[in-house]
Amino acid sequence: MSRGFQFGRNQIWSRRTFLKASAGAAALAGTGGLALPNRARAQGSGLVALVHTQAAGDNGPIDSMIASLKKLSEEQGFPIRTIYAQDSATFPQIFGSLADAGAEVIAGTFNEVAEPIKELAPAYPDTKWIQIFGDPFDPPMPNVVTVSYDYYLGCYLSGLFAARVSKTGKIGYIGGVSLPPLNADLNAMKAAAAAAGGGQTVTGAFAGSFQDPAKGHEIANQMYQDGIDYIQTDAAATDTGIIQAANEGEGRMVSAISPEQYKLGPSTVIALVALDFGQSLYNEVTKAIGPDFQGGHLSTGLGTGVIDFILSPVFEEQGPPDLVAKAKEVWPEIQEARAGIINGTLEVPFNTEL
Repeated sequence: MSRGFQFGRNQIWSRRTFLKASAGAAALAGTGGLALPNRARAQGSGLVALVHTQAAGDNGPIDSMIASLKKLSEEQGFPIRTIYAQDSATFPQIFGSLADAGAEVIAGTFNEVAEPIKELAPAYPDTKWIQIFGDPFDPPMPNVVTVSYDYYLGCYLSGLFAARVSKTGKIGYIGGVSLPPLNADLNAMKAAAAAAGGGQTVTGAFAGSFQDPAKGHEIANQMYQDGIDYIQTDAAATDTGIIQAANEGEGRMVSAISPEQYKLGPSTVIALVALDFGQSLYNEVTKAIGPDFQGGHLSTGLGTGVIDFILSPVFEEQGPPDLVAKAKEVWPEIQEARAGIINGTLEVPFNTEL
């Protein structure tokens, strides 16, 4: 889906919506407004800005990125700004104001920021731009890094694990919005369940939003009532409602995305297809403020410290004893599959068609 927005005085730009946010004025978190001070040009002493297109407080990607940027700022001693850009019509103004203020590094989240970065980056060659969760630019730009994530590989492991621990043989998947990468996540789970060979089924659904816990709860509750006992979440802040639904019944399991979600369901969040957005941003900003920055695209998969499939240590302590025992019993098989994906002996299909 694309929409047109006015960019500058005369130019229209289009964007591909990746993670939707409801329209509204841009909220500025910790910016003190956009009248930002000019930064020193010395390496590592300039302003680093994060423009995030989902709200903080998600116990997931955004909270993780903000925390990691603050941590790196404290370690390296550079100023930061975090800006919640809720309305896509404001993206050009926000990015342009930061660049005009001399920001050394500007990071933006998800595919909806691609077009303003493409438009502005050539005009600000001394600013280093990072797009978290984006497609490669064609042609590449020397001062822009785009980062993508092979999350579907972790979802394959989740599907294999679910096929082994589910008592009903009915597995669920709830994504935020049906988009190619998320479709691939669902299809990877289906491929894993088929490979397990036990006749398990995988039912997928999309909430239509990455910020709607109520909708997540509604869909998950219906899935659990229909006999599904394991749900893989893939919906950012919407995940909160999915975990709440799991907490409302016996034997319900969730595989989530962030360790912050353990506390939301200590006896239901059995595993994570972990995508550590915070670590990813930390890695890329570290490179950007260092001497060896290079533009281009980075595809991040298993074995990188950013994506993994993890058995919850909290669930091991607080989960139902029978499910904990079963999870531990099958875990060596999951680890063997993980090693096969990393070394190339196990190929997981990337299928975006539903």
